[in-house]
Amino acid sequence: MVKLGERIGHALDRLRPSETVILIGTAMVVGAGTGLGAVLFIQLISWIQNLLFTGGQTVLGFLGLGLVVLIPVLGGLLAGPIIAFFAKEAKGHGVPEVMQAIALRGGRIRPRVVIAKIIASALCIGSGGSAGREGPIVQVGAALGSTVGQWLHLSEARIRNLVACGAAAGIAATFNAPIAGVIFAMEIILGEFHVGDLGNVVISAITASTVSRVLLGDNPAFTIPLYSVKTPWEILLYILLGVLAALVAVGFIKLLYGFEDLFDRWRVSDAVKPAVGGLLLGGLALVYPWILQMPRGFPATENLPDIFGSGFAAIGNALQGNLPFGLLAALVLLKPLATSFTLGSGNSGGVFAPSLFIGAALGGAFGSIVEHFAPGATAGPGAFAVVGMAAVFAGAARAPFTAILIVFEMTNDYRMIVPLMAGVIVSLIIAERLHRDSIYTLKLTRRGIHLKSGRDLDVMETVRVEEVMVRQPVTVPVNLPVSKLAEEFIRTGRHGFPVIHEDGSLFGMVSLEDYRQAAQQGAEIPDTLLARDIATCDVVSVFPDETVGTVLRRMAPRDLSRLPVVARDDPHRLVGVVRRNDMVRAYEFGTMRREEARRRVERINVVNDPRAQFIDVPIPPGSRASGRNVAGLGLPRGAVLVLVRRGRDLLIPHGDTVLAAADTITVLCERDNIDMVRSLFSAASDKSPEQKKK
Repeated sequence: MVKLGERIGHALDRLRPSETVILIGTAMVVGAGTGLGAVLFIQLISWIQNLLFTGGQTVLGFLGLGLVVLIPVLGGLLAGPIIAFFAKEAKGHGVPEVMQAIALRGGRIRPRVVIAKIIASALCIGSGGSAGREGPIVQVGAALGSTVGQWLHLSEARIRNLVACGAAAGIAATFNAPIAGVIFAMEIILGEFHVGDLGNVVISAITASTVSRVLLGDNPAFTIPLYSVKTPWEILLYILLGVLAALVAVGFIKLLYGFEDLFDRWRVSDAVKPAVGGLLLGGLALVYPWILQMPRGFPATENLPDIFGSGFAAIGNALQGNLPFGLLAALVLLKPLATSFTLGSGNSGGVFAPSLFIGAALGGAFGSIVEHFAPGATAGPGAFAVVGMAAVFAGAARAPFTAILIVFEMTNDYRMIVPLMAGVIVSLIIAERLHRDSIYTLKLTRRGIHLKSGRDLDVMETVRVEEVMVRQPVTVPVNLPVSKLAEEFIRTGRHGFPVIHEDGSLFGMVSLEDYRQAAQQGAEIPDTLLARDIATCDVVSVFPDETVGTVLRRMAPRDLSRLPVVARDDPHRLVGVVRRNDMVRAYEFGTMRREEARRRVERINVVNDPRAQFIDVPIPPGSRASGRNVAGLGLPRGAVLVLVRRGRDLLIPHGDTVLAAADTITVLCERDNIDMVRSLFSAASDKSPEQKKK
């Protein structure tokens, strides 16, 4: 493969085609490849599903409904080792890994991710795993775009563009929605709309959609009746649905990552965890038909539980208004739980389709209630399911344009534009207030990676004011004569002071420029002129928990050199001052943290052995490790000290490096030695009774 890429690169060097030709050609190649990959992936899921459920019923029919539990476990046992030992990037829903590659690695993704993601996700979804097929295809398309760019030795900017092309092609091919694919890539993957990127992304999405339509048919994903708004007051109901959608979306995010944390804390091989998630999913599928008194004809392929797989059949029925209220209400709770079992345990699949499923169920249930109390007054439960589908996805992914356009293209109905916009925007606003991160960015935030406009967050936005402010600033009282103010400027060398009342509360700010203006008004400054008379009362202030980036934005319009820092619970209580000179220190802090985030990402990718992991251990006061060198620590054979963080410094340790209290060390160690390593650095009072006896 590498030699092929080199040959192509040499051929391009000889032919010297224009940059436009190269970009359009590579975009079409990525689009066509992703489209074929999507078709293969969809067919592979169908083949695995038929093999496991229909074939399983034929061979193991004596197990009866036990197959509903056995098959998801089998899928987890097959997919788990592929993820754990071949490509860890295939774990979970995939989109955060693409965003991370765009922001931190110049769009570089390992080619093996394509193979691992397709096989693992097909096994997961085909065996009943509650996950979507769009996340894997997005990651596969992105990996294909990255691989093409690396083969041709393109610049990082061009590789990132091809990654976005692959992501857009994945959505376009999976949902037969090229416009939504383009918006998804720009809104979520790149995080910004840039004309220079748009053209290639559009070409790639069109190519992928064309390939998909030729091989799978030119039909919308769902066929729905002709819905329309009957009366203007219906908009109020769609706004209320947007509120509910935001609550459900945030709940889904917290539930999914809650189970992910639960499984991460479980000290079992990552290769086994997806099977445990499959066991929980199978148990849920086995129980809920009895609760709802539903027919129990599965495990025949055509009668699988609604919580299995992507759930497109159930979404279509909800959009048609064919599902009863009880089932819809139950699915609003059960589908997030099923998806959390599947993806939280480390299996492979997307969250796009589950979000649409949950939204359709929520909207359908809400519409059923409305129809019960006001029969015939609205377009019916199906119309609310359409809006709910977009609103929940917008609340979870924070991608309003994608949410609106994907519903348009999937249903081929543009007449619900006003209700859609109302529900989506309300859901987006409330979800952002309730939970800062989206379902995609939360995974990166937990790794210490903060993205803004698809790129690593500006360093000044990673430093809080309280970290760089002067905590005990020099102040002057309100009644200080201006004639004595000059002495304070000379004594301290400051160019400004906070002016405070007798009780210590903030009155305003006085600067050297204020003093100069007062001195120019007469030959001599009268003793009756006080600091309060020349100070600025209407001051611009900041809170300790705000970012230094906020400080810069507030300083700029009035060219201020310092701002008072006040308590959030009492804006008149002065807690410090932040100066323009402090921005240099803030930049150093931010740069160090960004490099630390990059280091964390790299170390996650370096260690693929599930038996080992990196741990961060703070050295508390009283630790026996404080004051000792690394060679004398007595680390077990399965542990290596790789980094020491001391204040703002990052140290590469050697045998003679002396550790100190308040250091934070990073250790690469075998999982069986984690507790032993932590105990070596704990304070004497934290030792176990057995250690104290020794």
